[in-house]
Amino acid sequence: MPEPIRLLLCDDHEMVRAGLRTFLELQPDMAVVGEAGTAEQALALVPSLMPDIVVMDLVLPGLSGVEALRRLRTHHPDVKVVVLSSFGGQDAVLSAIHAGAAGYLLKDVGPRELADALRSVAAGGAPLHPQVAATVMRSMNAEQRDPLTPRESEVLQLIARGLTNRLIARELALSEKTVKAHVSAVLAKLGVGDRTQAALYAVREGLVREP
Repeated sequence: MPEPIRLLLCDDHEMVRAGLRTFLELQPDMAVVGEAGTAEQALALVPSLMPDIVVMDLVLPGLSGVEALRRLRTHHPDVKVVVLSSFGGQDAVLSAIHAGAAGYLLKDVGPRELADALRSVAAGGAPLHPQVAATVMRSMNAEQRDPLTPRESEVLQLIARGLTNRLIARELALSEKTVKAHVSAVLAKLGVGDRTQAALYAVREGLVREP
């Protein structure tokens, strides 16, 4: 019989740790070898317990989960970290992934999904909560998107102000045909289907100045 997956739980809420331990210890292929209420405690326990996976919240008293991730990746690269958090925003997700998280789950995940995710990580997988996966994909798409030229940025600004192609042409002293080409390029680069979506995206992402 293979060795069980060794787990270290790190969450500042004792009830959360107790619930996780109760369920995970019922899994025949898993063993909870320790608990920590802070990132510092987790880092101190890792050398002696040598868990296969640390299940860690990001929001912890003292040292943050993200900084703990960085230190674990540096000093214990064989120890994998699965983030189990209430927060799925872009900043939290990307910070954790860039710091070396092997998986990122939200606390609304079901018990069976959690167990399956931990097995996946132990086998070399990288499970992400669907909401988290969508956040990562949006970020990747944004990074791969061609930047707008200065002229396209001007056109986007005027689109966001609600100007038609004719009015944009007048504002920028261009032909309507040229403006139409710029608008098409802007929509393609932003990955949106129409002017309204472009305007909303531009405002949301801070690509345009306030009118």
